[in-house]
Amino acid sequence: MTADSGDNSAANRVRMGRPGTAGAGRGRFGLTGTSQAFDPRVVAIRPDLADIAAAGQYFAPHYAAPMMRSGALTAASLRAAPSVDADQTSELLFGEGFALLDLTGGWAWGYCLADHYVGYLAADALAAPIAPTHRVAMIEAMLHGAPDATSGGPGVLPRGALVMGEAEGEWLATSHGYLPLAALVEVGAHDNDPAELAEQMMGTPYVWGGRTAKGIDCSGLVQLVWGAAGVQLPRDSDLQLASLGADKDVEPAQLARGDLVFFPGHVGIMADSRTILHASRRWNAVNCEPLADVIARSAAKGHDEPVSGYKRLK
Repeated sequence: MTADSGDNSAANRVRMGRPGTAGAGRGRFGLTGTSQAFDPRVVAIRPDLADIAAAGQYFAPHYAAPMMRSGALTAASLRAAPSVDADQTSELLFGEGFALLDLTGGWAWGYCLADHYVGYLAADALAAPIAPTHRVAMIEAMLHGAPDATSGGPGVLPRGALVMGEAEGEWLATSHGYLPLAALVEVGAHDNDPAELAEQMMGTPYVWGGRTAKGIDCSGLVQLVWGAAGVQLPRDSDLQLASLGADKDVEPAQLARGDLVFFPGHVGIMADSRTILHASRRWNAVNCEPLADVIARSAAKGHDEPVSGYKRLK
């Protein structure tokens, strides 16, 4: 499903700058000393171009002020390079915001607004920005052509997709069709049990970079369900742990439903005090199993610390 992609000529008018020139909404800037190391997953810098927000901290030949766009596809692959053969690193869901920095050869480069994750999208995956009013709260929600459950429609939106519309009885009328209000929550509403949402994803195929019921990875699952609980997390498990910080002096026996357990390169959410829900490459799906088994497998891989940290759901 593709929404109106907006004014393509406007999308190409990405404002450019040079070190030492004024950016949009900024004074003059300059670099002193050497550029600092940065994480390219969340700092938008290429050899030829960087986000204007990086000016004064990181050197680049040119800087761009981002243009705000929104996801126009059900779920668009965010890729490591401008090629359909490049690795999928994440997904931009329908209605989610994207900061566009460059549009060349049918590929958009920038970062997802929710988690600042940097990558490339197909240009037709973006549309004019919206002011979302609702979020899809079910695993999937059918977009209907009419306010009638028997009507067909242009597509199915995944949990976490954002939409803008007005309520008409039991339906939300949007510019793309009608969604049942029962499948939605208002933007800002939170779910109190992220573990229940993870349980609803049981059996979902494991897909690297995935964020939907069509395929999801470990950090995508945690980001999705904790986001529904009102906690917006970074995209990758190590970034999530760094953002949250580990709760010190927590033992496995003290864990409770909804708590997070981080391993080297992996994360899961506790279903109860002894079992963990996670999108597992071993099982190729979202699975529930004893935490002790996952810790044992991590230790068998030779990690000095099989568990990187625990985080309690407050």
